Amino acid sequence: MPETKSSEPPSSRLVAVAGPTGSGKSELALRLAERFDGEIVNCDSVQVFKYFNIGTAKLPERAWRGIPHHMIDALEPDLVFTAGDFARTARPILREITGRGHLPVVAGGTGFYLRALVEGLAPGPVRDEELRTRLAAKEARRPGAVHRLLCRFDAATAARLHPNDVPKAMRALEICLRARRPATEVFAAGRDALTGYRVLKIGLFPDREKLVARLEARVEAMFAEGLVAETEAILARGVPANAKPFESIGYKQALQVVRGELSVKDAIFYSKRDTRQYAKRQMTWFRQEPGLEVVRGFGNDELVVERAMARVGEFLSHDG
Repeated sequence: MPETKSSEPPSSRLVAVAGPTGSGKSELALRLAERFDGEIVNCDSVQVFKYFNIGTAKLPERAWRGIPHHMIDALEPDLVFTAGDFARTARPILREITGRGHLPVVAGGTGFYLRALVEGLAPGPVRDEELRTRLAAKEARRPGAVHRLLCRFDAATAARLHPNDVPKAMRALEICLRARRPATEVFAAGRDALTGYRVLKIGLFPDREKLVARLEARVEAMFAEGLVAETEAILARGVPANAKPFESIGYKQALQVVRGELSVKDAIFYSKRDTRQYAKRQMTWFRQEPGLEVVRGFGNDELVVERAMARVGEFLSHDG
């Protein structure tokens, strides 16, 4: 169902801070929220879950500087939470923030969540867990099988997805099989876009070599700070090892350490490799994000902060 018309005036504003992992989104979002009386809405698909802290670089509450944060530690880790769920949950929060006279600042690197929030998602079939189990088994036996199947049923959608992006390929294939038509046709049916807001999207794009160096140092720090111990503690809470957050980079490797499948040294190596690849995919995604205004540099660079402050100030002062 399309979203009903909001009582919010068209002049309501929303600022989003996007970019690859390690680019300084949290710091820039905090600075903007401090300056423009904002509240932060997390847009990271793993930070929404409780207990997963070190491996997500989740800011502890003591570092929030008194600024309200939303959609952090919001869910138990064994729950399924999709981009559509994020949009449905976050939109009322945006309106509550606006109703308090504050600026919603959406921050995070999960591009699909941001797109679902702002542009909406086309209506599609609900998840079919039995079908997904069969597809996951096929993928486990023959890596790449899900993407190859998607190529047969919907070549256009498959061409837009990286062959290693199994979750998105699986969802697209699920839509094809359940709707009995290509996902591109389902998506063409129209999206449930956010109404009542003008949106400014700022994309942080640091120098790649500097970003890689920062990411590799962060991976080492995460393991040094106790990522494996945190993983053991999460399992001890009764969270199953197949919970979705354990598929994220860092936790996946830490889980392998716990199981005796990897040494810590190898876990760090593979975490660094996968993080580099993930950051590259994020940058590719955000380069194609409609309306994204690119800022070159890290979110904690003073020149970047100054440019972002000026742009947001201009955005908020513009009528209409």
